[in-house]
Amino acid sequence: MTDCLFCKIAAKEIPADLVYETERTLAFRDINPQAPTHVLVVSKAHHADAAALAEADDGLADELIKAAHAIAVQEGVAADGYRLVFNTGPGAGQTVFHVHGHLLGGRDLRWPPG
Repeated sequence: MTDCLFCKIAAKEIPADLVYETERTLAFRDINPQAPTHVLVVSKAHHADAAALAEADDGLADELIKAAHAIAVQEGVAADGYRLVFNTGPGAGQTVFHVHGHLLGGRDLRWPPG
């Protein structure tokens, strides 16, 4: 998809602060972090959202979650806990329509705060 920001980052046409990469996934720091650790985990292949990825049914969702966990370990937030969020659709707050998980950690994420 030529107009997709995350496709361009995955193709390394646009720079990003990369933290992790596999054959089919890429992860980089969010430019507007909501926690001390805020990394976006994306598929290199374009899927508009988590629903489209689920319909593709090729094991890529599993790879994204495994990559997110590896990043949590790498970033030192796995032991205390982390949040992994996939916004799907504009009503859920998705603003870039390329499937991506937000890996958040490094602070207490319980709700209500506690």
